[in-house]
Amino acid sequence: MRTSADKQQVARELQAKVNSLQGFGPLRGPSVPWLSPFDSAFPGGVFPLGTLHEFVSYQPAHAASTCGFISALAGKILKRDGLCLWIGDKTVFPAGLSHFGIEPERIVFVHAIKKKEPLAVAEEALKCDALTAVVADIPELGFTDSRRLQLAAEKSGVTGFIHRYSPASENSVACASRWKVTPLPSVMDDLPGIGTIRWDIQLNKVKNGRPASWQIGWDGRFVDLAPQTIIRTLERFVG
Repeated sequence: MRTSADKQQVARELQAKVNSLQGFGPLRGPSVPWLSPFDSAFPGGVFPLGTLHEFVSYQPAHAASTCGFISALAGKILKRDGLCLWIGDKTVFPAGLSHFGIEPERIVFVHAIKKKEPLAVAEEALKCDALTAVVADIPELGFTDSRRLQLAAEKSGVTGFIHRYSPASENSVACASRWKVTPLPSVMDDLPGIGTIRWDIQLNKVKNGRPASWQIGWDGRFVDLAPQTIIRTLERFVG
């Protein structure tokens, strides 16, 4: 007769197989604090690497916030020695990426001119295990094409971030998650400037995980604003 521990181990192995079949591939590495609180929404409490994450935006301000959030995620994944390929038809301001923890020399920028070029370049890039992450602007992405990208990411272990700006429809894709990022009013510090960057993060779809939402600030790390909101509310009542 199997013990409770044995049954839990069997359940974990079955869940890992299901994750692989549904597009997660192997979960690479333990959960780490620099991706909290997002990792809690994923199976096993691990933000999945070596897979695809889809981001959808429709307004220029939302697209800018999405690029900022992707940059912050990529910066944490790259750490000190990772390399990233950024594919798109828009110019990215390299110097601004250092605010999100990415050194410009760690990114190769590819300016795509023809409509189908981003997809083709992204697929080849995701096959290259010398890279750590691939960011690609691909507004229209069908399921078959997304499945090819997903399989390439699973095989190489490269993490892909697909930004779909103003797609015709939010169709089903093989990505492990679907995100929407919108800007929140920044908070002014004591010094003049634009203030601390803040986002409203919506994780609308996640395979075998739990959709969730957060209000997040960025000051070189992800700061969950919910506890701060609660403290301010209590202070108003007490004061």
